[in-house]
Amino acid sequence: MRSTFGGLEISKRSLFAHQTALSTTGHNIANANTRGYSRQTVNFVAARPIEAPGFMRSNTPGQLGQSVEFDSIRRVRETFLDDQFMSENKYLGEWSVRRDTMEKLEAIINEPTDSGIRQTIESFWNSWQDLSKEPDNLTARAVVKERALAMVDAFNHTGKQLKDYAGDITGNINAKVTQINTFANQIASLNREIYRVEGLANDANDLRDQRDLIMDDLSKIVNVSLERTEAGYNVRMGAIQLVNGTTAGGPFTAEMLEAAVDSGDLSSGEVYGMFLSRDQIIPNYQLQLDSMIRAMVEGKTTITLPKGTVLPEGTVIDGTTYSGANRTLTSDLKVVINGVNGLHRLGYTLNPGVVPGGDFFVVKDGYDSLSAESVAVNPEIVANVRNIASSMRTYIDSSGTEQVVKGNGDMALLIAGIRNLRVNFDPDETGLPILTDGSFDEFFRAVVGQLGVQGQEAARQADNQTILVEQVDNRRQSVSGVSLDEEMANMIKFQHAYNAAARAMTAVDEMLDKVINGMGVVGR
Repeated sequence: MRSTFGGLEISKRSLFAHQTALSTTGHNIANANTRGYSRQTVNFVAARPIEAPGFMRSNTPGQLGQSVEFDSIRRVRETFLDDQFMSENKYLGEWSVRRDTMEKLEAIINEPTDSGIRQTIESFWNSWQDLSKEPDNLTARAVVKERALAMVDAFNHTGKQLKDYAGDITGNINAKVTQINTFANQIASLNREIYRVEGLANDANDLRDQRDLIMDDLSKIVNVSLERTEAGYNVRMGAIQLVNGTTAGGPFTAEMLEAAVDSGDLSSGEVYGMFLSRDQIIPNYQLQLDSMIRAMVEGKTTITLPKGTVLPEGTVIDGTTYSGANRTLTSDLKVVINGVNGLHRLGYTLNPGVVPGGDFFVVKDGYDSLSAESVAVNPEIVANVRNIASSMRTYIDSSGTEQVVKGNGDMALLIAGIRNLRVNFDPDETGLPILTDGSFDEFFRAVVGQLGVQGQEAARQADNQTILVEQVDNRRQSVSGVSLDEEMANMIKFQHAYNAAARAMTAVDEMLDKVINGMGVVGR
């Protein structure tokens, strides 16, 4: 026979179940804007029914239902979409860093503009052109000096900015290493806590959300692979174990990650993009600028010395030593000179007597070799513009003394013409400069063109990856995200079910009241 108080138990279970559902709905609504939160659902199941008592079988058809129960509160999550997100997110991290690097390099090179390196180079050549018209004019010489200083400052500043930027990236790498160690420890700690909670037959939904959110962030920093086990997440970066259950790998260092790049274990993500930027992209543009300034200062190029040129005493060209009367060229002579410095040494300054020009450019103190960062104008020229060589002619005065033709501007004209000559930018045949030979304008245009194309490609790839990541994340949100409209509908549904269960309990209570207090009173 049925239990007299069974109706109360049925209503009570329904009240508890729907109260839990209402609480879960409120939890979803409260976290509608929480990053990484997965909506949760209560899994209702019919309570195990019972049969009416009997010796062998029930005399009452069917079984007696025992209301409703919930066996779990589950978060709605699709691991396939999580894996897709991590797979795309690592490339987004890499290309985002590369795009930022190219944008920074474009700002440093600052071309094409009217205030960049190219303009200072053009002004430098033009100042020599103007000097050739008035070679004995000290003002024109001062302009050459100032234009040279401006050009050198532009190269120095750009070279230093590139070097500083590489140092900044090293600092960013160290910061990311700290993040990796922190995330690895957090995942291991969450693995431990989730295992404890779920070992007690509870649902660690919020802890799992925290762990998955950390995995999302970690997947953007480095390329990770995830293995889901009963003990938690095992996380690898290539062959390197970042997390093994409740144990975190490491602590990792920048040197370890750099070795991982060389071994191929670290192949994408923000850190990979940083190493690529610091060790390849930035050094490449440093090399291009260094190659350009070396070619200008000492690069081999062929020029024609005009007839009548008087070479400095002891000049050696193609194995021929020019001395005495042999110093005067009787015809045009094609020679290979070593950049501006090599040509400048063939001319004469404005100082008293016959004083050959020295090196126009030198290496700054504290540097071992010539580069964009180390090039400087000869301090002797900075101190006295008379040390600028512009003439290539001499004469014998009435006293029989050799004197420089101060009004001759052949040297200045030849230096101004170097801008249009083909120069060897790769004397060591490394194949690294963007052009092996060509004019300075062609070389610099090629560098700027390469920068523009690489910047455009990095921006395109970053935009494409952003779209892919957003697409996967939108699909995740369509599955795991909280819909306020849906939650409000659920709230109304559960509220009505709760009210109905309460009304059923009231009805049973009224029946019991009748049985207890209203029956069996006849004959009293």
